[in-house]
Amino acid sequence: MKEFTIGPNDAGQRLDRWLAKAVPLLPAPLAQKYIRLKRVKRNGRGSQRDARLERGDVLQLYINDEFFDAPTPENAFLSVAKPRLNILYEDNHLLLVDKRPGMVVHPDEGERVNTLITHIQAYLYQKKEWSPYRENTFAPALCNRIDRNTGGIVIAAKTAQALRVMNQKIRDRELQKLYLCVVHGEPDPREGRLKGYILKDENRAQVRVFDRPVPGARTAVTLYRTLKVRDGLSLVECDLITGRTHQIRAQFAAAGHPLLGDGKYGRERDGRKYQALYSYKLRFDFTTDAGPLSRLNGREWTVEDVDFVEEYFPEE
Repeated sequence: MKEFTIGPNDAGQRLDRWLAKAVPLLPAPLAQKYIRLKRVKRNGRGSQRDARLERGDVLQLYINDEFFDAPTPENAFLSVAKPRLNILYEDNHLLLVDKRPGMVVHPDEGERVNTLITHIQAYLYQKKEWSPYRENTFAPALCNRIDRNTGGIVIAAKTAQALRVMNQKIRDRELQKLYLCVVHGEPDPREGRLKGYILKDENRAQVRVFDRPVPGARTAVTLYRTLKVRDGLSLVECDLITGRTHQIRAQFAAAGHPLLGDGKYGRERDGRKYQALYSYKLRFDFTTDAGPLSRLNGREWTVEDVDFVEEYFPEE
C-alpha cells in the first residue's frame, strides 16, 4: 500500500486523472476497476472516479508496487490491460501466435506498447506464469520475427531452456516455415528456386538483390510453387531456405513478379494496406534431441485464414 497526501498543485483534479499520473503503468480499465473495488481509498473510504480532490486529502492505493515504476520498454507489458493474441498452440514452454499484419513484433521508436512481445508478456504476467519481479534475468522472448506489415506464425519461448533449444533448431533448419504470397504475373517456371545475393541498405531500410556475390551481400535461397493463377495474379507458396531481411519481397520483385500491395519493392499499394504475404504454416521436423520441446516433433500448424487468399482466390 502506498499513501499520498494531496497538495495545492493536485487539488481540483478528478481522482481517476490523478491516478493515471501517479501510477503511470496502470491501464485505465484496471484503474477504474480498482476505484470500484475500493482499492483506491480517499480519507479511508471509497470514492467515485470523478470526485474532485481537495488539498489535504489522504489517498491510500492498494496497488502492486511494479505499477509505480517509471515507464520503460522493459515494463511496457504492465500497460496492456487486455492482451490481443491469436494463440494457435501453448504448452509450458512456448506459444505459437498468429500475428496479424500491422503489429510490430518488438518495441521501436514508433511503438512501445502495442507490440507482439509486449502483449505476450502481459498475457503471461496476468496468468501469473511469469513476472520480472520474480525472475533474475529471463523474460519471454520471440524465436523468429515477422515484418510489421506481414502476418503469420511467430514462436515465443516461455522459458530460457525453450529459447535455447528453439533458436538452435532454427539455426539447424529443423523446422519449416511456409509462406503464402500473391505476386503480379505468373512465375515461369511455375515451380522452382530463386537464388541471389541480398545486400542490406540500412539508411533506406530495404535490401538490394544481386545475381552474383558482392561485398557484404548474403546468399538468399527461396523455393516456390505456384498454387493458383487468376486475373493476372498468382498465389505462390514459398519455403525459405535462408532467412534474409525482406527475402521473399525483394527476390520476387527482382524476378519481375513483385508482391501485391508491396509499395517498397513493387508497384503502388494496389489499394491494399499491407503486402500480400503471410507465414501460414509451420512444421517441426527435429532430427536431434529437442529436450522439453520433443512433443512438437512431427507436428504442423496452419493459420485458420489468410485474408488475401479469400479475396483474390475464392473457392469456386
